[in-house]
Amino acid sequence: MNLHQQPAAAVKICGIQDVEVLKSMINLPVDYVGVVFAKSRRRIEPKQAAELKEVLLAWTTFDRPKLTGGFVNPTMEELEQVMDAAALDVIQLHGQETPAFCEQVKQRFQTEVFKAFSFPKNESGTEAVDTTLKTLDNYVHTIDAILLDTYDPQYVGGSGHTFAWERIPTYAKWARNHGIELFVAGGLKPDNVQQLIQTYAPDGVDVSSGVETDGVKDIAKITAFVERVKQA
Repeated sequence: MNLHQQPAAAVKICGIQDVEVLKSMINLPVDYVGVVFAKSRRRIEPKQAAELKEVLLAWTTFDRPKLTGGFVNPTMEELEQVMDAAALDVIQLHGQETPAFCEQVKQRFQTEVFKAFSFPKNESGTEAVDTTLKTLDNYVHTIDAILLDTYDPQYVGGSGHTFAWERIPTYAKWARNHGIELFVAGGLKPDNVQQLIQTYAPDGVDVSSGVETDGVKDIAKITAFVERVKQA
């Protein structure tokens, strides 16, 4: 056995809306289950999140996945309402939330905070990278992970498009230097996720539309995705 072997990347299945879909995942080593509270066709209400949390609390096969809620520029009141209903393990922020806001969220709710940074599908260039890195420096000590995603002008994630993956090493190095985890999202699916992991070794991957058929979560695709991540 290679003592220096990387631990398997964490898997986050996002956009879960249905209790039955979540129950069908109970035999899979999923690390995070994501629900969306921002404008999206996958948006759910706090009451639905509470029902999903009940299923997670009864999870026995593997370690229980952490329940993650996705928001875009939420108010504290909105977060309060969701946390009262469902007690999220992770609050994931996809808007223009400031470092001070992230820190306030972390302290107030004692949760992990993930901050998403989105890139246009085809954008590249060192200037854009430098600008983002300067921005990221302000978030050190206020977040637990960064999530790199493809920019979608309408919705929080779930665009189904990959961004320029050659950007990843720069951000991975930044994250490693600051003890922050790096997750990659955007256009991932069972047939490209192993290539991503073997090439760039992120700490975790996040999928939504890539495990859907006709806009509905597909347990066969979820299973294939999870297996390929854990094998990679």
